[in-house]
Amino acid sequence: MIKKKLYPIKFQPIFKEKIWGGNKLKSVLNKKTDCNSIGESWEISDVDENDVSIVANGELEGDSLKTLLKEYTSDLIGIKNHKTFGNKFPLLIKFIDAKEDLSIQLHPNNEMAAKRHNSFGKTEMWYVLQADVDANLIIGFNQEMTSDKYLNHLNNKTLPKILNFDKVKPGDAFFVDVGRIHAIGAGVMLAEIQQTSDITYRVYDWDRVDSNGNSRDLHNDLAIDAINFSMKDDFRINYSKKENQTNKLVTCPYFTTNYLSLQTTTLQKKNTFDSFIIYLCVEGEATVTTSGFSETIKKGETVLMPAAITSFQIEAERAELLEVYI
Repeated sequence: MIKKKLYPIKFQPIFKEKIWGGNKLKSVLNKKTDCNSIGESWEISDVDENDVSIVANGELEGDSLKTLLKEYTSDLIGIKNHKTFGNKFPLLIKFIDAKEDLSIQLHPNNEMAAKRHNSFGKTEMWYVLQADVDANLIIGFNQEMTSDKYLNHLNNKTLPKILNFDKVKPGDAFFVDVGRIHAIGAGVMLAEIQQTSDITYRVYDWDRVDSNGNSRDLHNDLAIDAINFSMKDDFRINYSKKENQTNKLVTCPYFTTNYLSLQTTTLQKKNTFDSFIIYLCVEGEATVTTSGFSETIKKGETVLMPAAITSFQIEAERAELLEVYI
């Protein structure tokens, strides 16, 4: 059977209702769903069999990301990525809306996640899309920390006293390495780029309960070995916002993320990375065009450029994009 030619691919969002979720993903990002309290929209996912993205456009519409990985292999994700990850998509792309504070949490590294959960670790980054007045992200500690001091505050339910609260605004970006304690604060909507993993160690959930009076599980026995108490306060990302060019946000072993501010331009792009490229539109709209194919992404939409597409252009009157590859 002749393979269909690859093109800029959109996927159907996978919506996650959360106890802390709100309605901004619908009201601000125009997500179409009848669900309430939507905390997350998984834009590109290969986490498990129940959370695999489905193509939403073009001739491959209705096919799963898993099917594409098996059929197109390195043409979809690149030779080096296919050698490393096989038929597993290595990144999970999300939009998150926190109407209430998320739990205080952290994520294990690759070695710990593999041993305990047969999973990747969960290195991630955040890009703030919208923030209510005085909204915060919680990231790291506000003082030098030891395991004994941490456990004392945890047991006395005074953990928030030793956490670092960072007031945020749209465009703020943060790198959340494994082992760093963190939480998204109430009133913040952001894009999250992370390794393909859904492993989270929840250590404190503000003593809240659901409609049935049940509290969510905590994972403090697992978390204590996963916390890195010696991490530097280097989580806030300082980056350039020069127009009509690539501005580096994050480079780590698991992904590279760039920021693009496009103003009345047609940007010619070459994919020299031997990788797929993902574009998240975080403001305005842009059109991605390659031979015979054109796809427009608006704020809150995401498109995957397969690795086999090595030349394309992005056209926009006004757009802000995040560009992600490995």
